Amino acid sequence: MPTCKPLLLNAFNMNCVGHINHGLWAHPRDRSIDYHSLDYWTGLARTLERGGFDGLFLADILGVYDVYQEGIELTLAESIQLPVNDPLLLVPAMAQVTEHLGFGVTVNLSYETPYSFARRFSTLDHLTRGRIGWNIVTGYLDSAARAMGLDGQLEHDRRYERAEEFMAVVYALWEGSWEDSAVLRDKAGRRFADGAKVHEIDHHGEFYRLRGYHLSEPSRQRTPVLYQAGSSGRGQAFAARHAECVFISLQDRAKARELVRSLRRQAVEAGRRADDLKIFLGATAIVADSDAEARERLAEYQRYANPEAGLAHFAASTGIDFSRFGLDEPIRRGNRNAIQSAVDNLTAAERAVTPRALLEQHALGGRYTPLVGSGATVADELARWVEEVDIDGFNLARTVVPECFDAFVDLVVPELRERGLVKRDYPLDAQGRPQSLRQRLFGAGDRLPQRHPAAAYRRSSAGASPSCSAAAAAPETL
Repeated sequence: MPTCKPLLLNAFNMNCVGHINHGLWAHPRDRSIDYHSLDYWTGLARTLERGGFDGLFLADILGVYDVYQEGIELTLAESIQLPVNDPLLLVPAMAQVTEHLGFGVTVNLSYETPYSFARRFSTLDHLTRGRIGWNIVTGYLDSAARAMGLDGQLEHDRRYERAEEFMAVVYALWEGSWEDSAVLRDKAGRRFADGAKVHEIDHHGEFYRLRGYHLSEPSRQRTPVLYQAGSSGRGQAFAARHAECVFISLQDRAKARELVRSLRRQAVEAGRRADDLKIFLGATAIVADSDAEARERLAEYQRYANPEAGLAHFAASTGIDFSRFGLDEPIRRGNRNAIQSAVDNLTAAERAVTPRALLEQHALGGRYTPLVGSGATVADELARWVEEVDIDGFNLARTVVPECFDAFVDLVVPELRERGLVKRDYPLDAQGRPQSLRQRLFGAGDRLPQRHPAAAYRRSSAGASPSCSAAAAAPETL
């Protein structure tokens, strides 16, 4: 068995019935149709904390998957991320029944205003005592743009240009509006906060205009832990500058290793460190008491999975309607404004990809090659990925819930703990409190380090304006 650095564990989920592995909602033991119950989510949170998980990564979309067959009939029949509820509202309930579990939540900035958005995440950071993260996405569904009253999305790279400005504004709000010593809580002197240490943010940019004070006092982390999943050239550059946790989905080790090296190299070129990025691989594990039982469980799951539903999901990611092609007809790229890396990976294959080949790849209803076996076998495979590809951990997608997470916690986690790859207990900070999410991931405090671009928006202890490096990053944000 390979040896490797300790690995990080996130559960990968979504506030909906069908997330990644489509069709399994119909399995008689699956409870995903209870997604609108708080008990469903608080039970999951308790299970993950029992297993020493670092976080729950909650995906989200705006819009619907209407590319395949030019409609939503299959999307509705198999509940392919429709209906989908707001993920942010789940967090306080799960935080209430846990002490350590972190929460990374997807929010599409393209349809947000920085001022109100910054307050929502500061509020969640307060309520979770520093356990919140934000998965930064710019969106890729034309259906979302239409639903939000627009004719269409911005072009791919323009979406990232807007995202850069959005980040400048929220950094200014989170890091620069309130000084650390602004809050006094002085009842006798009747001074809750020192007005000289709370600063107005004045921003006039291409996409956003803002003049106002951040509405929330500083939270434990100030800026939430920053997640990002873009794998296009522009997405990688954005991640190298801003992200702390990067989610990749490549299932080929050689290609994944190349992407990881590229991301870490670009982070260094951006003035950060290679290990400032924690990189998580999307994975599916099917675990049982023995390898043979796990293979039987895989076969059982596949009887309920719907590969065509997986194809419909993938069609939305690429913007290509695969139903227009014959089963053995090569898929052509077309001119689409969806997930650029998904299109590139599809059309850059050595041999032409056909719908039949994609259906075979989606035998479990999703795009991840499942890790199948006993707890020891799956632990071996996870450790091998970490060692050979230099990732830091995994986003584990659900199959049949709750048994998939129960099996992982009961069978795989003990193996990982025995090998020193997963913590036995959550560490505490120097004050004896549960660590913030950022401190647990990076071991260096609650706040972003000085080398991160957000730090340029901080005020000095004397209340001076942000440094010239902040002005260089966003010249019209004060």
